[in-house]
Amino acid sequence: MEQTISHGCGCAHKAEKPSEILSDEHRVIERVLSGLEQLTKMPIAASLEHWRKALDFFRHFADQCHHFKEESVLFPALEAHGIPCEGGPVGMMLQEHEEGRDHVRSMIAAVELLEAGDVAAQNSLLNHARAYSTLLREHIQKEDDILFRMADEVIPEDEQREILKRFEAHEAEEMGPGAHEKYLKIALELEGATG
Repeated sequence: MEQTISHGCGCAHKAEKPSEILSDEHRVIERVLSGLEQLTKMPIAASLEHWRKALDFFRHFADQCHHFKEESVLFPALEAHGIPCEGGPVGMMLQEHEEGRDHVRSMIAAVELLEAGDVAAQNSLLNHARAYSTLLREHIQKEDDILFRMADEVIPEDEQREILKRFEAHEAEEMGPGAHEKYLKIALELEGATG
């Protein structure tokens, strides 16, 4: 049974599986990663506003919305169905989420230093941006190609529908109305500014 859910691609989507929602969100995240990669090739002083928007997207959409759904809903369901966390693929994904958060925090700190006139922070910003992009692109591929396929196989259909409902509740309660539209707009703005 399909359920309509509003999610990260900024549109209503007929979803049967949580993996479909998360994969669609990955496509939006990849668009902003492409913008970030282009920002690393542009003069930083003239593009700080774009950096701030990209970092807002990664902090709120990629982490508080997308990663929250994985960490609080999907990953525990995987563990409940025999996919180990410690020493397994779920544990690796959690570790990479933390590594990504460290890069985002470092980029935010570098942007703040640059805004205060500390040009030495430019190298930190660029290094963390490149490392974050590489990490997240590889991470997304592992989730799409391995972890989400496992989820589709081991989580029963009725439980997948419950997970979809929990995703929708999280979005309504934690992200609030209009959040996805805001972050899709940021993705479009960055594409336009850096494309």
